[in-house]
Amino acid sequence: MGESEDAKRLEELWAGEFGDDYVARNDEYAARNAELQRGRLPFWQARVEALQPANVLEIGCNVGGNLRWIAELVGAEHVAGIDVNEGALQTAREHLPAADLRRAPARALPFADASFDLVFTTGVLIHQPPSELPTVMDEIVRVSRRHVLCGEYQAPDIEEVPYRGQEGALYRADYGRMYQERHPELTLIDQGFLPKGDGPWDDLTWWVFEKPAG
Repeated sequence: MGESEDAKRLEELWAGEFGDDYVARNDEYAARNAELQRGRLPFWQARVEALQPANVLEIGCNVGGNLRWIAELVGAEHVAGIDVNEGALQTAREHLPAADLRRAPARALPFADASFDLVFTTGVLIHQPPSELPTVMDEIVRVSRRHVLCGEYQAPDIEEVPYRGQEGALYRADYGRMYQERHPELTLIDQGFLPKGDGPWDDLTWWVFEKPAG
């Protein structure tokens, strides 16, 4: 699979010191706001109850801030995650030693077709180069058996947002529409909004798609 210069640049950014600093901020914030972080649980309880996944994969799992709560619902041995930052994965493994956590980019997932009932991102597509989004979405749909969920910053069109002095590192867009245009076989079955100040969330629009059976 080809690799664009943008994809390579951003992967190196998140795998290196910039990504390490992000991990450290996340760890420090989670330690100081443990109860606030638990505010993620009701969202995942509702999704797991509705979708009944036997196993779950997170793309860009970082330190496991979502997977920790999902593991409480489906069992750590039934959750998996990928990230490009090894430090983040090491932290996640400390919390979830039974989970399958691997270093890999979103555009080349190390899993077979239809491996997971639910594959999701939260705040990860926003950090992909727009040119790579079709490949990333194709990979997510490929490894999903039943459902795809994405929770991202929304805008009507692709819109770059300044991010900690980096160019081309964060984009708002209508990611739900992009999924439907790229993969018209998907059916939108649920969507919502997680406003800033509602627990640990930060103005995320989320969509849940269902793949056709078979």
